[in-house]
Order: sequence, then structure tokens, then C-alpha cells
Amino acid sequence: MSKKQKIMLARILISAAMLMGLAFVPVSGLPRMALYLIAYLVIGYDILKKAGKGILNGQVFDENFLMTIATLGAIALATYDRSGDYSEAIAVMLFYQVGELFQSYAVGKSRRNISALMDIRPDYANIEREGQLVRVDPDEVSVGSIIVVQPGEKIPLDGMIVEGASALNTSALTGESLPRDAKAGDEVISGCINMTGVLKIKTAREFGESTVSKILELVENASSRKSKSENFISKFARIYTPVVCIVAVLLAVIPPVVNLTAGNLALWEVWIYRALTFLIISCPCALVVSIPLSFFAGIGGASKVGVLIKGSNYMETLSKTKVVVFDKTGTLTKGVFEVNGIHHNAMENEKLLEYAALAECSSSHPISKSLQNAYGKEIDRSRVTDIEEISGHGVVAKVDGTTVAAGNSKLMKKLDIEYKDCHSVGTIIHLAIDGAYAGHIVISDVEKPTSRQAIAQLKKAGVEKTVMLTGDAKAVADKVGADLGVDEIHSELLPGDKVSEVEKLLKAHTGKGKLAFVGDGINDAPVLSRADIGIAMGALGSDAAIEAADVVLMDDDPMKIAKGIMLSRKCISIVYQNIVFALLVKAVFLILGATGITNMWGAIFADVGVTVLAVLNAIRALRVRNI
Repeated sequence: MSKKQKIMLARILISAAMLMGLAFVPVSGLPRMALYLIAYLVIGYDILKKAGKGILNGQVFDENFLMTIATLGAIALATYDRSGDYSEAIAVMLFYQVGELFQSYAVGKSRRNISALMDIRPDYANIEREGQLVRVDPDEVSVGSIIVVQPGEKIPLDGMIVEGASALNTSALTGESLPRDAKAGDEVISGCINMTGVLKIKTAREFGESTVSKILELVENASSRKSKSENFISKFARIYTPVVCIVAVLLAVIPPVVNLTAGNLALWEVWIYRALTFLIISCPCALVVSIPLSFFAGIGGASKVGVLIKGSNYMETLSKTKVVVFDKTGTLTKGVFEVNGIHHNAMENEKLLEYAALAECSSSHPISKSLQNAYGKEIDRSRVTDIEEISGHGVVAKVDGTTVAAGNSKLMKKLDIEYKDCHSVGTIIHLAIDGAYAGHIVISDVEKPTSRQAIAQLKKAGVEKTVMLTGDAKAVADKVGADLGVDEIHSELLPGDKVSEVEKLLKAHTGKGKLAFVGDGINDAPVLSRADIGIAMGALGSDAAIEAADVVLMDDDPMKIAKGIMLSRKCISIVYQNIVFALLVKAVFLILGATGITNMWGAIFADVGVTVLAVLNAIRALRVRNI
């Protein structure tokens, strides 16, 4: 409990004790009124102060104003009829402050949960100077510096491990409970916790551009992007509060005037009392507090599992998603090419792969890298001579004096070598040894292990159509799409073509739900911006894609898309529940208050009770375990 909350609790206890004690104090008249006013000021001075500031600033109609008018009116009525019973006005303020204290505690708890969740900002970075580790502010570390991260410390900046191996705790970023192994040569991102070994990391970005800074900036700025529901509540409160004040005045004036014209002597205090009760009931606290809190908790809950939603407006749009469009490479697939088939004539697999890896050793192309990785042994470049790379065809080189040609079918045709077509889908590398065809190697991108399940989960979550866009050849795209269970496939697309396809899909589904696009590359940025909701793969995705997106998946797991949609729907459901519940209870008690069936005690119980229940319901958005 904060210092402010402790002071409020003390005021509540003092005021309650005074209220109970005054019931037994044998005083009357002005001394009795003075004692009750002291108890009233102890519990309500801050409300009176806020109401006064609101009037001076031209913001009259808020809950502080309503509570001030209602309680001061009750004191005035007690003075007018000389009953000496000021307890009702004090009790109303007392219960209102109890509700405020509970609300403050609940909001603070949810903020602390999210703050703890996002407590990933590193306090320092270790720089080695003259054999000693010196702690410096992460902002002071320049790009290309070598930092040292010891076990138990947070990685302060993005970079590459140049020395050491360790297990990294990434749960604060990705929601994953299992640690990830990292070794020399691996890229690491700030915010992870080094669990075991000492790491030396060469920094790749300044702290302001690092992953941890961007995450914190996204979460901090999320509250500035308001949803339609939040804007509705803000507009509603601005109109609703003045209206109920006018209705309360009319309630206090019209019935007595009507009764007077009918020849009856009306009891003005009865109708004024009802009007004051009406004002207390009309306080819009439940809506004004619980709706923003629901979205805040929803964004915090989503970030807990590695889904960063940039604002409540995007949360609302995500909940209405009916079409999900995927980029293929790096999104549904790893974007890493691997050898998954070797078809030869008489030569052994290992020998064919060795020739291909050595012939391609001078190339940095991903295909060449995949051949070298599949070979798995150290490449002895001294064995390779006379390398001739033929653009768009392949390479011809001498390996141990033997002429090796490795490339596509165009290369085989160019060399007049009869080759065999491959029925497997993927990139085919044909090989010829000393002019004779030796076989071919099949290389293809590897699908992510959760991609199939992700598509299935989206359909379970109510997504009506899944679409895949790719620049790959039709045969490759169709094979991947069919394996994953994608509904619609568009292949051989340029970056501009992807925008056109998304435009067509948006037109086709106008009024039928929202369209989300999921991508990771820099060429996906235009499409991410054009879709109703853009979702970027954050861990390995480009900075441009993350900036353009509305939602960022921190661990590149497509399974998180369905989880994000379900979390957003849960949050929106809680928002609507609170709106309907609060308005319904308010409407019933406004009628009861206007007709005199309930008094101020019932009014304050209704107001505080509705607020407490709405806040408790809003906090449910933080719970994500069952999603």
C-alpha cells in the first residue's frame, strides 16, 4: 500500500470512529454540528478541494462536484429541519472514500503487475577497462563496444556474442518459460537475463534504439491511443453528468411546484433529498475508471505472453479480425534454407554434397550457405580453384582438379549436360562432375514448428479466412500453403503486388470484419500499414516492420496471433460487460432514488458497489493463463 493510500485509510478510520462516537455524545445545537463538520472535513476535504478546483477551471460536472453538492445538501437539510442528524452526509462521504481507496488499490495493483512484468530496463552495462569491470549507464555505450554480462544480469543492449555461452531467460520479452541457449556468434536482444555463463557481447545498437527501449516505449505510449469504447465513455460522461444535474434540479423543483398549484403544501425537503440521492447515484465512476483500466490490464496481460499491442484502439480492431494474411518467408517459415533431399546417380550422398559445398564456398548466397551447413565440415578453400560464377545460373569450379558444375537447370542447358527433373518442391541444385550429370540436391525453406497449429488455432478462434502472400514460385508456395492448411495462396509477388492483393481483400471483406497482415521483412512495411491491423514478428523482424505494425510478436511465434486475438476479444468482452452492468444498475437506482424508494445509504452502496465490481472485472483482463 502506498503512502497516499495509508493516509486515506487513516482518514477513513478516524472519521468512522468519530461518527460512531458522536452517536453517544450528549451535545446539541451548534456544538453538535461543529463536531460532525470536523468528521465530515476529515473524510471529505480533498473531494471539496477537487470540486472547487473543477469549478474554477470550468470543469464543473464531475463526480467530485456531485458528491460535494449531495453531501452539503444533506447537511443543509439536517440543519433546516433541526434534526441534528448529520450522520447520513458523513456516512455517504465515508463510503464513497472507501470505494475510492479500493479503486486506487486495484488500479495500483494492476499497474504494479504490469510494471513488474515490464521491469526489463537494465540499470547499467559492464565495460572492461584495465582489467576491471566498470558499470556505466547503457545510454553511454556506443555501437561496436564490447560489454560483459555476468550470470544473473540483464543484457543491456542488442548485439552479438563474441565470447562465452549461456542460457538466457527471455520470459519478460516473449512469455516463454524455457530458457534459450546462446553461444558465440548468436545475436541477442536487450532485456533478456543471463542465467549461467559470462558473455562478452559486441553491441549493435545504441540503447535508445535497442529492443528493450522500443518495448518500453510501446507500452508507455499505448494509453495515448484510445479505442472507440474509451472515446464513447469520455463523450458520454461529458454529456451525462450535466444532464443528470439538470434532472436533479428539476426533480427538486417541479414536484413541489405541481403540488403547490394543486393546493397541497409540499414538503420541499423530501424532494430535495430525493434530488440529492439522485445525484449520488448518477456518479459515473464505474464507467470512467473501469473502461480505461480494462484496456490497460488487457494490454498488460497480452505483453505478459509476448504480444505487444500499441494501443486500445488496436486492441479493439484486433478483436474484430476475420481475415489473416501472412507473408511466407520469416513468418510461416524460418527464412532459413536447408538441404532436405539428395538425389544422385552413382555417387554417394556425402560425396555429392561435398562437391557442391566446395564449389559454392566463395558465395555468400543463402543457398550456398545452406549447402555448406549441410556438409558440416570445415571448408578447405585450397582444394578449390578456377571458380567461375555465372549470374542467374550457378557456379563452375575445380575441386581437387575435378571440374564441378553446380547450379539450376539453365546451367545444365548452357553446358549441354542432360539432366533429370526433380519432382520434389524447392530450389534444385543440379551437379555435373567432369561433364557428366551426377544428381541434384533439393533445398527449401523450413516451416516453423508451430505454423500448422497456428493456422488451425486461428480457425478455432473464429477467423474465417487465412491467406498467404509470397514472392516464391507457384509450386513452392502451393506446397507450403497446402501443408499448413492456408485457405488462399498468392505467389510470385513483388512487394508492390502484396499491397494490391491486400487492397483487393479489403474491398472483398468490407463490413465483414477486419483484416490483419502478418509480416517481418522491410518490404512488408507498406502492407503492414495498409491492413486494418498490422502484426510484425518482433524478435527477428526488421525495425521498419516493427515501426509500421500495430501489434508486435516478441518471439516470432505465429501461435501468438490466435492468442492475441483471443486476448483482445476477452478484453473487449470485459469492457462491454462493465458498460452494460454499470448503465443497467445506474438506471434502476436512478428510478428508485427519484421515486423515494431508496435513500442516500442505498445510493452510495449502489455507486461504490458497482465501481468495485467493475474494477474487479476489469482486472480479469490481466489473467492470461487460460487463453
